[in-house]
This record gives sequence, C-alpha cells and structure tokens, in this order.
Amino acid sequence: MDDVKIGEILLPGETDKQRAREEVVRAKFWPKLKRVMAKVPFARDAAAAYYCAIDRDTPLRAKGIILAALAYFIMPFDAVPDMLAVVGFTDDIAVITAALAMIRAHIKMEHYDAADAMLKRQQEAE
Repeated sequence: MDDVKIGEILLPGETDKQRAREEVVRAKFWPKLKRVMAKVPFARDAAAAYYCAIDRDTPLRAKGIILAALAYFIMPFDAVPDMLAVVGFTDDIAVITAALAMIRAHIKMEHYDAADAMLKRQQEAE
C-alpha cells in the first residue's frame, strides 16, 4: 500500500462525513474487533484509537483521522481481504499505524487503560 493511498484514506473529511463515519465506527467497531482480536497484532492500538476518537477532548482533525482509519478497518471491502490469514490485515495495520503516527500526541494513557479493560472483558466473555 503506497503513501498516497493511505493519505487519501486518512483525510478527516467534512463534518457531516465525519459524523457518518463516527456512527458507523460506533456501531461496528467492537463486533469486528471481537471477531478478529486473536488474529490482529494491533487490537490494543485500535481500541485505544477508538477511545481517543470518542473522547470530547480530542481535537476535531485528530478525530477525523482516527475515524477514517477505524472506518477502513471495519469496512467489509478493503484492499486486501481480511479473510486471508496473515496478509489480510496488512493494509489495515498500515492505515492504523499511519493514523496513530499522525495523532500520537492525542492518545492518552487513559485511552490505553480503557482499551486494556475492554479487551480483557472481551477475552473473559469468550
């Protein structure tokens, strides 16, 4: 996946587009992460990014970037199908990693704490 494609995916978008992405992410993020949690090495970072995106203190531009990356992660159709064992999530990890690098200053330890707690609950529920 080249930098141009990742850059296009991570555009924050207009306010209406950002709201629509937030609704999709809120509805579909946890079910998708729960299904693939054991297969993806970036589950903790993705969960922390989710909590950063819903944090009222996170700046709008950072939220837009995070929501774009998480929306890409939960989309059923992406550049590399997630059904392909190891390589299926390489595009997702590239997008999430790029998004995290762009907004790293806005992800707080409390986001990681919330992510750890939720991932632990998800594992215990299995």
